[in-house]
Amino acid sequence: MSPLPSGVLGALDPTSDRAVFRQIADQLRAAIDKGRFKEGEKLPSEAELVDHYGVSRMTVRNSFSVLQGEGLVHSEHGRGVFVRPRPPVRRLASDRFARRHREQGKSAFIVEADAAGSRPEVDSLEVKEERATPDISARLGSVRRVLARRRRYLLDGRPVEFATSYLPLDLARDTPIAQPNPGPGGIYARLEELGHRLDHFEEEIKARMPSPAETKTLRLASGVPVIHLIRTAFDTEGRAVEVCDTVMAADAYVLSYQLPAT
Repeated sequence: MSPLPSGVLGALDPTSDRAVFRQIADQLRAAIDKGRFKEGEKLPSEAELVDHYGVSRMTVRNSFSVLQGEGLVHSEHGRGVFVRPRPPVRRLASDRFARRHREQGKSAFIVEADAAGSRPEVDSLEVKEERATPDISARLGSVRRVLARRRRYLLDGRPVEFATSYLPLDLARDTPIAQPNPGPGGIYARLEELGHRLDHFEEEIKARMPSPAETKTLRLASGVPVIHLIRTAFDTEGRAVEVCDTVMAADAYVLSYQLPAT
């Protein structure tokens, strides 16, 4: 078996009180951070690492498990362990809901996908009338019933987020918003056509570990957290016209903000 390229990985420290499998994980992590193993690249095989470090296969597997738990790598059965891609999409908070995008017939997701050079898709679409939960009702001004629009977003075939929009039923019923495809520019363009010119948005963001259902829906690797974002859209009259509850794969996005200095 040919040795690993010189300088990619070092030697173990027999005097360290750090477990051997963690030392190996530390060296692999450092090599990834330094770009010695690039996104999508295969890491050395179990056999190569066993030969390089003189350890057991179980020790190497424990090292891989550490990196998988951190979301740095993923395993493909029969192929090996690969470096996970870095976030491909940058969400620009100051630009994503700009009116010019709606006027061009583009939703925020399409604009961001275009900027990332990725192919956007939407599936798992469900549109239905339902009773508002207490939280959604409070955010929308004590409404009782809402139109809920659920959908999953994919980039190049990979699920990256799942979102549900809730709109007051008196506002959305029997309008294009109630159709599976609301038309160019999405539901915000339709809201403005209905006379609800958007004024501002409020967002609450937190990071957490996913539920089993979220892991399945977004096909998340072990150790990958999610970004949970709740956004409320307000029109120029101060009315809350939509609440969007979004769960995003944290390894698929960078959230970018511009903040005033005064």
